[in-house]
Formats: sequence, structure tokens, C-alpha cells
Amino acid sequence: MLDATRPFRLTPQRAAVFQVVRDACDHPTAREIYARVKACQPGIGFATVYRTLNLLAAHREILELQLGDDAVARYDANTAPHDHILCTSCGAIADINVPLPESTTRQAARESGFEVEGYELQFLGRCAGCVTQ
Repeated sequence: MLDATRPFRLTPQRAAVFQVVRDACDHPTAREIYARVKACQPGIGFATVYRTLNLLAAHREILELQLGDDAVARYDANTAPHDHILCTSCGAIADINVPLPESTTRQAARESGFEVEGYELQFLGRCAGCVTQ
């Protein structure tokens, strides 16, 4: 939740954008967020929504995700460590929590020479709706 110590001013437009991202369960794109915000803030422009998303992501209030092959940014208000699963048929995205064993991150560090600070895991498959079609 945005608090009083944030390093930017919380305008009504920014609050509306943040609220839409918080209420979303579908990891919306900037265009989808714009359409939802426009319903309650009719005068808002796409550029304002886009700048606000960049500002919130830069201050780690939301996550900007690049999932799948379409390379369209999607947004997530859940900033806690978690992974995602993406339907390769319809593009649906869901949060998932499947922690890797510590031995896996140690092996990645050994093989790469990197100090592993974290990871992002993305599962690909078909959602229940697409499987039954």
C-alpha cells in the first residue's frame, strides 16, 4: 500500500491507476489499465497512466512483467516474491508459488560464477479453459 513516506506526490490520477492495478487479478497491460481507469477518471490520458505505471514500478510499488512471447508489459500489485504461469493458448496469467530448492540456486551460482540474489520462474502451459476446448 502506498504510504506517506513515498518519494512522489500521490495525485488522484496516480491513486486511481494504483487502485486499478491492486484490484486486478489478471496482470493487465497498460492499455487495459487505461481503459479501467478511464471509467472512473474520464479525463485521464494514456500518457498519464503510462508514466504512472513507470513511476510505481520504479519505486517498487508494483511489478512490471515481461511474460510470454508478445513482450507487452503487464503489471502486478503483488510485489512479494512469486512466480507466474502463462497459458500458451489464450495468454491468461496467474500467480504461483513454487519455491526452488536452495540446492538449485547454489548450482546456478556455481555454474554461472554469479552470486544469485533471486530468481523469477515462469511456467508455460494451457489453462483449464483451453484444455477442455
